[in-house]
Amino acid sequence: MANINHEPSKYMLNLLHVLPAVVDESKCIINAIVEVSAGSINKYELITESGQLKLDRVGYSSMAYPFTYGAIPMTWDQDNDPLDVEVVNVTEPLVPGSVVELRVIGIMKYIDGGEVDDKIIAVISEDKRQDHITHVDQLGEYFKKQTQYYWENYKALKKPGTGVVETFHGPEEAMKVIKECVDVYAKNYASKVK
Repeated sequence: MANINHEPSKYMLNLLHVLPAVVDESKCIINAIVEVSAGSINKYELITESGQLKLDRVGYSSMAYPFTYGAIPMTWDQDNDPLDVEVVNVTEPLVPGSVVELRVIGIMKYIDGGEVDDKIIAVISEDKRQDHITHVDQLGEYFKKQTQYYWENYKALKKPGTGVVETFHGPEEAMKVIKECVDVYAKNYASKVK
């Protein structure tokens, strides 16, 4: 897991720029770096330039993340950040900053303050209890309602009405978006990495 094509180094590597996004395209397996564990109201974010985890903000309300949340390395989304991923059905907290291999099961199309800010939806690939889940629809309508409610209301006390959930799609659309974000990263961001 998390084999990096990089020589041993005495310096800490910025995993956002050395860990590939896709591990096994045929099985929809990707890498992700955990930023927030489910149940937290703290919003941690990886500093793109250095790779350190920073407390971006404490949530504006008592709404905690209903899922684990992270970033997909070597991707660049339309909101000028690495592509986001929701890790669902996690039974034990995942440590922020840790690397996890995920199986993509869908995507939530999302607009945040007028910007596209899509959320990939995935399960831990090496959790045998999740092997039967291959599509976001298998999580049920309540999952979609809860997720939509979270994203449309988590900033409501500060910026009401800025988050709009559009639609949910399966793994094919999700992998298409991941590949697009990998291409954007390679074209527009990779040259900045030293």
